[in-house]
Amino acid sequence: MAELKEGNKAPDFTAIDQDGKKVKLSSFKGKKNIVLYFYPKDMTPGCTTQACDFRDQHKKFKNTAIIGVSIDSTERHQKFIEKYDLPFTLLADTDKKVVQKYKVWQEKKLYGKTFMGIVRTTFIIDKTGTIRKIFPKVKVKTHIEEVLSALKEIH
Repeated sequence: MAELKEGNKAPDFTAIDQDGKKVKLSSFKGKKNIVLYFYPKDMTPGCTTQACDFRDQHKKFKNTAIIGVSIDSTERHQKFIEKYDLPFTLLADTDKKVVQKYKVWQEKKLYGKTFMGIVRTTFIIDKTGTIRKIFPKVKVKTHIEEVLSALKEIH
């Protein structure tokens, strides 16, 4: 599959949320914009900051679903949501199908070690199912402002 670009149709998928319910991306079509954000791991400093930023600004995301995706289990997602009072969906992509579809499962380097993992990436998908904005290799500190700014251009 070719690299995903802005203007492409967002690849559809079905994944399990923190409550064990199936979530199908295309079920939002015609109803809501989507902020689909991929992050490495629940309960880690950068991922917690990012999730809490989305939580704290949640009311500004009008007519937009925020969906976080990692390869953590539904149980771990439930603990993450409960601990930080997160008001949005987290998907458990334990079989790595979604991260591979979105090309965010990549080789990473940390402390001289090379390993496979999720590269922090956010996709903004409009109501027609089109990718409107891609934020590759997200910097958590300024990310929430960038996402909100990009969403203003869609409405």
